[in-house]
Amino acid sequence: MHEWFVKLAPTLQALIATLFTWGMTAAGAATIFLFSSVNRKIMDAMLGFAAGVMIAASFWSLLEPSIELAEKNGQIAWIPPAIGFLAGTLFLWILDKIIPHLHIDYPIEEAEGPHTHWHKSVLLVLAITLHNIPEGLAIGVAFGAAALLHSSTAIAGAVALAIGIGIQDFPEGLAVAAPLRREGMSVWKSFNYGQLSGLVEPIGAILGAALVQSIKHLLPYALSFAAGAMIYVVVEELIPESQIDKKTDISTFGFVFGFLIMMILDVAL
Repeated sequence: MHEWFVKLAPTLQALIATLFTWGMTAAGAATIFLFSSVNRKIMDAMLGFAAGVMIAASFWSLLEPSIELAEKNGQIAWIPPAIGFLAGTLFLWILDKIIPHLHIDYPIEEAEGPHTHWHKSVLLVLAITLHNIPEGLAIGVAFGAAALLHSSTAIAGAVALAIGIGIQDFPEGLAVAAPLRREGMSVWKSFNYGQLSGLVEPIGAILGAALVQSIKHLLPYALSFAAGAMIYVVVEELIPESQIDKKTDISTFGFVFGFLIMMILDVAL
């Protein structure tokens, strides 16, 4: 790992990492310039892949370090991770209820959250933005934790987390752009809406890194909080969306490959 990156403040590390993930979201959205639509089977595989990455990252990059830190702090090992995990799921559940959004390929009549007259494109962007809030937060918390632990291994783990999330952000950008293009929106507008959904990740990362640095004793809770938020997104949104056409084998194998890649990244780095 480059020495200049290791020497940066954790907030800057998190910002750089999430600029990469935002770029991957934009790259995914940019494929709309090449293809006017995406085969549903491919979309299912990509959504399953994203779910696999997020579940693997939730354990190896967030929950496992949370348990280890709780033990080192002399706490009962499972209590901080359990509390943080539950808090993270409740946080996303609340956001899910108060932010209007629409899942991919669902009719606008099935939009979730408060009733609104917002355009379908805005609701689709908000749905993917909800996915990206815990992802940005997780990256920020991971880099903040690495700085507190003064561990090159922890920094490498945070980098692996960012790479894994960046890889699965590619299909998320496309998942916004493709339905908008299919409904008649211009290519440029479809792309802009797709990449816009990734903007929240750098914001969440900076907040996560800063929070961990300012309240050090909350680190085990913060790590598991991010894990709980990501697991909520996977179970409530990604997996159901990947199986909407009932061809579950495709999304299942996408999930398996996503899980394997994230696991290999985390262990190898």
